[in-house]
Amino acid sequence: MEREWEKWEDKHKGMFDPVLRNHDTIGLLAMDKEGNIAGGVSTSGWANKMPGRVGDSPIIGAALYVDNEVGAACATGLGENVIKTAGSFLVVEKMREGYSPLEACKIAVNRLKKIHSKEKNHQVAYIALNKNGEHAGYSYKNGFEYAVVTNNSSQLIQAAFLNK
Repeated sequence: MEREWEKWEDKHKGMFDPVLRNHDTIGLLAMDKEGNIAGGVSTSGWANKMPGRVGDSPIIGAALYVDNEVGAACATGLGENVIKTAGSFLVVEKMREGYSPLEACKIAVNRLKKIHSKEKNHQVAYIALNKNGEHAGYSYKNGFEYAVVTNNSSQLIQAAFLNK
């Protein structure tokens, strides 16, 4: 049995690398007509994960943080990096300080870069929504898109990114 597993693992080497396979957390931020903000995240999980690994989705302030007085943010990408920076909480707190959603997301990504400067092949992205209905997305690398849906339209937006 173990030999079969080793053959299978050898054949599928790299298949479950989250960077290579790009299976990430899905986040949703919403505002109702009265200006109340809500958010949710759902992880896609990580096949063949290390036993005991906990991703960023269940950790408050990592993959999601909502403060109805200020706004909300959610993250996707390499969960360990999101956890270490409490990224979504950081984005919301920067919006509390007066930064726009884009500026707040940039600050979180730049902190990620500083803390994880030796990691070259990771991706983390944030989306943010403030109490005024302004939104933004920003990622470490190119390739992150987010959708915006209103009563009148829907659009897919290519997020700005740090590493060009």
